[in-house]
Amino acid sequence: MSEPTPADYRKLLIEALGAAPDANTTGPGLRTLFTPSSHRLALDPDVTVVRGARGTGKTFWAKALVDERLREIAAASYMMPRLRRTRVITAFGLGNEGTGEPPFPMKRTREKLVSDGVDPQDLWSAIVLMALDVPEVRSIDTWADRVRWARANPEAYDTAIIRADRHSRDRGETLVLLFDALDHLHGERGQADRLLSELFRLALELRLTTGTLRAKIFVRPDMYENAPKMFADASKLGANATDLEWSRENLYGLLFHQLGNHPTPEAEKFRAATGNWTDEDGRHVAPVDVVADRRRQEEVFITLAGPFMGTDRRKGHTYTWVPNHLQDGRGRVSPRTWLKALCKAAVLTGERHAGHPAPLHYEAIRQSLSFAAHNRVEELQDDIGWAALAVEQLENSQVPLQPSALYYAWHQGSLAAKVKEHLEDPRSGSGPRALDNPAAVLEELIELGVMTRRSGEAIDIPDIYRLAFDISRKGGVPRMPVN
Repeated sequence: MSEPTPADYRKLLIEALGAAPDANTTGPGLRTLFTPSSHRLALDPDVTVVRGARGTGKTFWAKALVDERLREIAAASYMMPRLRRTRVITAFGLGNEGTGEPPFPMKRTREKLVSDGVDPQDLWSAIVLMALDVPEVRSIDTWADRVRWARANPEAYDTAIIRADRHSRDRGETLVLLFDALDHLHGERGQADRLLSELFRLALELRLTTGTLRAKIFVRPDMYENAPKMFADASKLGANATDLEWSRENLYGLLFHQLGNHPTPEAEKFRAATGNWTDEDGRHVAPVDVVADRRRQEEVFITLAGPFMGTDRRKGHTYTWVPNHLQDGRGRVSPRTWLKALCKAAVLTGERHAGHPAPLHYEAIRQSLSFAAHNRVEELQDDIGWAALAVEQLENSQVPLQPSALYYAWHQGSLAAKVKEHLEDPRSGSGPRALDNPAAVLEELIELGVMTRRSGEAIDIPDIYRLAFDISRKGGVPRMPVN
């Protein structure tokens, strides 16, 4: 086999990363399933709450858990035999994974039910009964009538839970009811918190009263923080919660896994050049050091991007520079943004620096940040649209800036009115906890990682959000066109 050329690797980066899964559209697959070491607990049937920001893998893992083949791979990778004896049903999510009607109402219906005064407990009871395929509930035509039936027949709910628990115990399995896509549960934050609080209470009840039924709830960290405070014994959830975090080693492991599993000759060359990969039923598994050892990962990445972000070390080392500039204010990097940025850097290198001796040119990497920021802000607009509106009000300004200047910009730009208008769209997520309190809005943006507070109270915005707007920072990475 011939030695790989920079053009070979550039082609591989573009094709493999361009085809990387987006769980909202394509979902996980056999070759693309990567099992980072830090995500093991997220798949444990006994872990009830899985917290994760947008793009960290909530929906990816939700879909992978429903797929029996992918669940088998995860069970083997994480040495978790119990996962093989687990059945997973989507009780609430992006859509219907099977055929027929999904076991949950769509957003317009949910909001109408809530506005009509439906008790969240009755709503979730009806959803659980639908997920368990209880005939009496399945045969009812409308969600309003299903909720009324659940309210009028509490004993039938208890009976359904007992039967499902006994059936799972007889089969020697655990039954997991999976809840995902809760960002769009309700447009009003207070109502979303009420609904989530009741879901958490239901999940805790299942855990305490059954031997084999478990709920697994994928939720944003900021939504989790507020909702559990609304019911007794909420603190017990914390013992059964985990976070979807991506260490630097995990991010590089994901990158190399995607490159090594693309079905092309270039991927074969990449595997041959990086160690002894193993083949597990058509899925290529990288050597441990390639996915877990920082020094080895830096060696591999240097073959793709060179050692420095310039002609020497004064501009920074590529291995640390790229993830550092893609992280939010909480130090988190979205794996989706990570892969898209490197794909764009490969495209720009081919267009502008085709003769460069490395597959990725440092200027192309730098320029790809604006593209990554644009994509990240699109994700923010989808899930937390009010936060994107808050940053948008600062266009043509320079950070860091004092909170008073921030509040003035929000007042001048009529942020509160724009957020209220945004929340009227049924596709929007929930709003901030206290829209009419600028200081509270700022604190929530800091919690979300959209803004940061420097010493002296000055407010800054991470590059991954700043570069999507005309917001400058003295000495910072300049904004580039995204095309």
